[in-house]
Amino acid sequence: MTYDASPFESMRAKAREIFLEGVEAADPAHAVEAALKGRSFKDPLIIAVGKAARTMAEAAMKHVSADTVIVVTNYENAKPLDGAEIRAAGHPVPDAEGARAALRVEEALSYAKGDVIALISGGGSALLPAPVMGVSLEDKAEVNRLLLASGADIVTMNLVRQQLSRLKGGGLLRAAAPAKVTALLLSDVVSDDLRAIASGPTVSPIGTREDAAQVLRDLGLWEKIPASVTAYLSRPQPDLGALPDSEVALIGSNRISVAAMARAAGEGENVHVIPTPLEGDVSEAARVVVDTAVETGAPSVILFGGETTVKLAGDGLGGRNQELALRVAVLAEEAGLTDYVFLSGGTDGRDGPTDAAGGLVDSGTLERMRAAGLDPQEVLTRNDSYHGLQAAGDLLQIGATGTNVADLQVLIRK
Repeated sequence: MTYDASPFESMRAKAREIFLEGVEAADPAHAVEAALKGRSFKDPLIIAVGKAARTMAEAAMKHVSADTVIVVTNYENAKPLDGAEIRAAGHPVPDAEGARAALRVEEALSYAKGDVIALISGGGSALLPAPVMGVSLEDKAEVNRLLLASGADIVTMNLVRQQLSRLKGGGLLRAAAPAKVTALLLSDVVSDDLRAIASGPTVSPIGTREDAAQVLRDLGLWEKIPASVTAYLSRPQPDLGALPDSEVALIGSNRISVAAMARAAGEGENVHVIPTPLEGDVSEAARVVVDTAVETGAPSVILFGGETTVKLAGDGLGGRNQELALRVAVLAEEAGLTDYVFLSGGTDGRDGPTDAAGGLVDSGTLERMRAAGLDPQEVLTRNDSYHGLQAAGDLLQIGATGTNVADLQVLIRK
């Protein structure tokens, strides 16, 4: 079958426009300024951690005069900022620069005399690794790598990460005591569970060492993780007492961005916002998307928000959004859909270890991929969605956005 490209071009442009409105709604600068406007702080120290850290710090500095501002973010977003100390670190796998940044943050917190303003966004968990005594950075990074490849959701991963860190699970509050911490959080967790955002440095932990050990056993990772980690998690957990008082506010989330997409789509009778987050394994999520498209009919604009997972079996290149987009294209072909475009993208502009935010597919995607000599099913088996979509011209590339509120999806049928 030959596909006329012209209707897809306008639909693809519309899907991209809707997605970018969702990204814009997660602008951390506007959110931080609104949260801090009119407030005063005594001898403030600003600590910003996450993919949106630089943007959040810049906004905070317009309203708060602080002698020390430390920003820890990923390499793509680590641009100079006058008056701030910028630290670039590895994501999604922690690196030595992140460990050094964590030591610098701990040092600054130990000298805090007044208020601490903590600006937390997604990615902070990997960017600020502070391994507990007896566990090396390399061992902690290996646990992180195994968790990422296991298909575990973000809450499960952060339950484990918290137990292996000095700063996660409320550790930042303890390091800052007796200074009071005001934390502004940009949520990349669909449930908006504050304990899971950047592994909860300013809130109580998700679970205990025993819980973390059980999760690793349930995932089949207990025998694979470094001995230092199993030894640490097997020790009794000491009673550290209650966390110091703090003020924590959620200033941006996936739900807010989905609502913005609905406004951009027109909020008419043909616009459908799916209230249930798109989560779980990408193969199951792709089925949900296609089934919803078939049941809803055409014309329609269907909007999702969430964060899926991928259980890696191959050695290809890609990310959860790219794989979801390609799986939707395969299932849509099987369902006989010839009138759609589908976009799945990470609001941070980066999907997995790639330079793409996700994928933007249509009814001609698989034809273009096959014309390039690639078998879509074989591409999926290798977890090589990046190269598959690249061959079809269907990578979604928008560059680093400076924000992160998980993933957004747009499906349009004409």
